[in-house]
Amino acid sequence: MAVAPHLHLPSTDRVLSSRTGWTRAHWEATADRMLDALTPYATPGFAQYRLPGRGSWSGVVSDGLEGFARSFLLAAFRIAGAGGAVDPALTERYAAGLAAGTDPASGEAWPRLTDCSQQMVEAASVAVALHETRPWIWDRLDAKVQERVVDWFSGFVGGRTWDNNWRLFQVVSEQFLASVGAPYSASDIEEGLARIEDWYVGDGWYTDGDGRNFDYYIGWAMHLYPLLWARIAGPGGDGGRAAAYRQRLSRFLEDYPHFFGADGAPVHQGRSLTYRFAALAPVWMGALADCTPLAPGLTRRLASGTLRHFVERGVPDERGLLTLGWYDTFLPSTQPYSGPASPYWASKGFLGLLLPPDHEVWTARELPLPVEESDTYTALPAPGWLLHGTRHDGIVRLVNHGSDHNPPAPDLPALETGADPDRGAGEDDPHYAKLAYSTATAPESAPHALARDVDNHLALLAPDGTPSRRRRIHPLRCEDRVAASWSAARLPGDEHPYRIETTSVLHGPWEIRVHRVEAPEGAVVREGGHAVAHAQSPFASSGPDWALARTPDGLSSALVALYGWDGGADGAAVARDVESNAYGPHSAVPYLRSAPRAGGRSVHVSLVVLSRDSIHPEALRTAVRVRVDGDAVVLTFLDGRTVEA
Repeated sequence: MAVAPHLHLPSTDRVLSSRTGWTRAHWEATADRMLDALTPYATPGFAQYRLPGRGSWSGVVSDGLEGFARSFLLAAFRIAGAGGAVDPALTERYAAGLAAGTDPASGEAWPRLTDCSQQMVEAASVAVALHETRPWIWDRLDAKVQERVVDWFSGFVGGRTWDNNWRLFQVVSEQFLASVGAPYSASDIEEGLARIEDWYVGDGWYTDGDGRNFDYYIGWAMHLYPLLWARIAGPGGDGGRAAAYRQRLSRFLEDYPHFFGADGAPVHQGRSLTYRFAALAPVWMGALADCTPLAPGLTRRLASGTLRHFVERGVPDERGLLTLGWYDTFLPSTQPYSGPASPYWASKGFLGLLLPPDHEVWTARELPLPVEESDTYTALPAPGWLLHGTRHDGIVRLVNHGSDHNPPAPDLPALETGADPDRGAGEDDPHYAKLAYSTATAPESAPHALARDVDNHLALLAPDGTPSRRRRIHPLRCEDRVAASWSAARLPGDEHPYRIETTSVLHGPWEIRVHRVEAPEGAVVREGGHAVAHAQSPFASSGPDWALARTPDGLSSALVALYGWDGGADGAAVARDVESNAYGPHSAVPYLRSAPRAGGRSVHVSLVVLSRDSIHPEALRTAVRVRVDGDAVVLTFLDGRTVEA
């Protein structure tokens, strides 16, 4: 793909950066274009940036503050990384915005910090930006402006935040107050840092608050802010905590490159995906905090590959703006708290500009990503995920048996006792509830598609076609190339929770799913594969035991029945939709469907394929031999490998 010409990027350097061609100059040019593009949307005193797009539930003034704070983070990395040698207008804009935003008489003053208010999120960005640009902005502010800024931040002291990554916003903001000699609460900082210890689950992984909340917030919040706090606290001011934070981040980064495809795309999973290349924040922080296990050339290749991936696909857009979506504007992949400036948390992805130009991350030759060197299999027991990447097409797939973004399950006896395993759970979210995600696909997430809930989901269908949901996920196993979990399924008018247990086995580009299903009489079992999407309608084909969808550029998704599917002529098909997928306006999902069940328990085995290779579903029916003996399901592959699921 060609880079959008409106960015005016430097020429590529294929000697230093043989895989992406990008250098630090490309990062600086992209940052400058994004910052310059904001100025037409600034209020007169530059305290707010009121961008076009759907407003958030916090209101226009809060959204305007968000535009200032999140872009200030990008400006700070650009200013500090250049040692202040930037266009003076850039520092002047943000200094003026600080003065106007904290002046009640300015007409564009920021809302006060109140308990659990959106302003708390934005204040943390302002605090980090002020610290990093201290010689060029804070130290040059008029004393009265400094006093007003301190007064605004003081709303954090003794305040209450949401009990998740928000605790860290209070930590970094009050540490900034401490760093400028202003009143602050040491106990607020202590309690916030102590709280995240409750969420550390090992192997470099946190959960974002109570429950199984695993997504990119682990990198761009749970790992990022503790080490930003340590930078503000300074040497000796961290009480020894920073060493543990560096060690955890190092362990996290050992696996993190496996989340990125050869084209630079991150796996499309979790909330707030409109932050896009903010997913690079932990990669840069590892280098900045001198704790990364990644070679310098791999750090830059990963980061530049991801930023370039989005730039090649129109991000930022022709105006230089980040829109609410993934590539184009796509509101179903956002949340109600997302306003028009929310995407500018992507600024975290530019953290690497704080590294000096002569740092080895910028001067070393690029190294390949794991998926560019070989097929990869990565088991992550903490979040309950399997990652598998295939070198020939560069796709990385995530198999999900652990992250559901629900409150923690209460202590419950076995399902057979009649206890409700979904008690306290919320609605299922397509960005968490699916069985699989990838770097080449997104889940169907528009409301009309959610009602059908076909893709990467095993459902019981009621007589009227209503599908059961996968709400709370109960992990059972995650090791080597196998992961398993169970969830409860309900049908309208039936309060009984029916247990669905799924085991995923990886083999090359394939995922074999073994489902043990409990269902009432008359229920139909349906399973969907990956949704593929494109600007043009995908090709679709199906046979008695298989279904396939393929985009015009050759990305294929197929689902093949291996055992237990008895739907006959109507047992396999492709579901189509429009405007339901972040990857394109036309989408298609292959699916399998059983005949109505007699009730009780049954076993269903399917082969899931997502590939840029040619796929021959009829041949794949013989690729795996399945033997079912009671509760034991044995899979035998053509290479002789045998797995008992």
